[in-house]
Amino acid sequence: MGIIDKAFHSQRYPTMSQVSNESTPSPVDDILFFIQSTFDKIQGPDHCWLNKVEGDNGYFKKDGTFLVLAGQFLGNSAIAGILEKIKSLHQKYPQLCIMGLHCGASIGSAADQANLVELIMKEYITFPILLSSKNFLEMENKACCILFRDFMNPVIYHEKDLDLGMVSKGIEELQVQQNGNLSRNLKRTWVKQAEVIKEPELSSSLQNLLLYFPGCISADESGDRLFVSDSNHHRIIIFDRNGKIMDCIGSCPGFEDGEFESAKLLRPAASFYHDAEDCLYIVDSENQAIRRADMERRVLETLYPTCSVSKKDSSIWTWIMNKMGFSSNIDSNSKEFDSQLRVFPWHLLKSADDSFFIINRSFETLWIMDMASGEIKESIKGFSKILETCGQLIMEKVSLLKQMPSDWLKLQIDANFSPEGLPFASLLSSITTFENYIVVCDTVAQRVLKLNSDSRVHSIFQFSNFGILGFPYWPSFRLENVYPEVSPRRGCPDHVQRFSMLPGRINIQLNVEIPVDFELVEPLQEGCIWRQARGAAILGIQDVAGSSEKVGVAQQWYDDLDNLAFSSPEPEMIVESSNTTSEIKSEDCRVHIDCSVNTSPGTSEVIIYAALYLKLRRNPDLQEDSQKKDAARIADILNPEKRGGIGRDSCIQLLLKSNADLKDLILMKPLHVRIKLDCLDHPKSDNGKDIILTNSSIEVNVTLET
Repeated sequence: MGIIDKAFHSQRYPTMSQVSNESTPSPVDDILFFIQSTFDKIQGPDHCWLNKVEGDNGYFKKDGTFLVLAGQFLGNSAIAGILEKIKSLHQKYPQLCIMGLHCGASIGSAADQANLVELIMKEYITFPILLSSKNFLEMENKACCILFRDFMNPVIYHEKDLDLGMVSKGIEELQVQQNGNLSRNLKRTWVKQAEVIKEPELSSSLQNLLLYFPGCISADESGDRLFVSDSNHHRIIIFDRNGKIMDCIGSCPGFEDGEFESAKLLRPAASFYHDAEDCLYIVDSENQAIRRADMERRVLETLYPTCSVSKKDSSIWTWIMNKMGFSSNIDSNSKEFDSQLRVFPWHLLKSADDSFFIINRSFETLWIMDMASGEIKESIKGFSKILETCGQLIMEKVSLLKQMPSDWLKLQIDANFSPEGLPFASLLSSITTFENYIVVCDTVAQRVLKLNSDSRVHSIFQFSNFGILGFPYWPSFRLENVYPEVSPRRGCPDHVQRFSMLPGRINIQLNVEIPVDFELVEPLQEGCIWRQARGAAILGIQDVAGSSEKVGVAQQWYDDLDNLAFSSPEPEMIVESSNTTSEIKSEDCRVHIDCSVNTSPGTSEVIIYAALYLKLRRNPDLQEDSQKKDAARIADILNPEKRGGIGRDSCIQLLLKSNADLKDLILMKPLHVRIKLDCLDHPKSDNGKDIILTNSSIEVNVTLET
């Protein structure tokens, strides 16, 4: 039957079990049958799962409640708004199975897949997408949502004026029909996520680029600081005019206040530096929140929604839970976070009366926020009304963009995210002024550009001082996963070696050989290394210069756990801040990492992670255009194991799309080495009573896999 409610249109279809043998199955029946037939096959004659990892069938439960976004994803100007609504529903109903169905696709086309990967990166799509060469609904540049449970009684919601309230009502009705009441597991109010944050799997290979969708930028000219939102790495990188990294806000995806090294963001977007307060205001897009970073105290706090700060609990268990990110500091009963305000904010503009104009990516919703209190004073819907409210500020930013080279702008403009008639608006938070330069984020080439206002010459920032970034979160294991023999497929180590040693102090030297056509951007810094020992071994004190300097949050976290059982609390030591980090020696095109452990009889394991920042080596004798070869070489080192993630050809297409010199592209190559130690009993002295303390050394040679 058809259901029409004002401008909204939904339609319920019978399933094939309800259709007589003489009747013709509906197009929606064909879609459901097709989807069900693909669950056990990543690729077939008519389909291909774009971001489903082989062997991972946990997401697909045929007896669940599904919401399928079906139709054309590319070239559809309304898709950005629809995706925002789908993601909002997923936050409200986390147990809902959501997937995409891109109809009429060339499933073998690397170009089409590259365009879809770009869409996934820009919109941060975490649900799986199925590509089909069939066009079931015969829709061009359109999409719809199909809701069903157990592959029965599908309801279709058409693209135009997709209403969240109607879809929410349909989801709840399905659950009532199934259980007789509303499942608590399906519906819940907005709260801080305690579980591990899911990230887009398809573009996971691109995570190893230094910048992974640098979406927005702002500046502090008096302090010689620029703030780039490394959005898909969930951090704000602070650097100076020379590209030297000075600080970093954010450690991993999540929602948590605290010091910069431990605070968590979820896809930060636009920012605004307030000089009088020495604070950076940040749009925390996926958390639908506004955060404030106190630059002097180096502390991140939440301005909106309102946080409820609980009394401090000093128990060890609370300390461990806080370290693991399972503490909750958001008031789930807050009436302020109304469902009508569920948008994914992206742009941030400051008005003359100390209010913030906060706009979502699709330019459908505007928040007007009081900067001092964080209160949302008004919520405005519709692009025309947004222009009436803050059109002048938008046009000022757009005028800066028009000064950029036209060929570069054509690559950046995305019709899916720009309102009609204002093609540059989607980029208004990706540009700022800094002294005599216009600084802009390039989300195609994953870099930051600067344009001299006088000479009109543009160049890129050459970043340095990577030790400030520490060891990144994405290559590492979660603490609760322990694999005594076999590591999970996604985290296979580069090198595993076993030694039989005498107990005592063991000095380990790790020699890492860099691939011949790559070079280190700068010497490896101590902050980029994470050492861990478990079993019968305890990490020894490293002979590292500048031991008072900051190290990566991962290393701090494990050092705290190691020290918890062996030391009593001591007063905090105030250490003078320093932006320098110690370097690890590098000789003969190899990197040398030292590690010392104290072992007892038994078995133990030493784990060494390191973040090596590389770029392609320039060959002055090579005259021919090697752009395609460079792209292929980078694609190979980004995903050497070819397991999951973006396909090689699609990765090459994305790298070539930028038309940039790929030899300037900086990537992070994670090193993962596991050294297993088997130690017998201590040797004893001649009297048979005293034990002999030993001091031994081992050398481990590793070649990076490419």
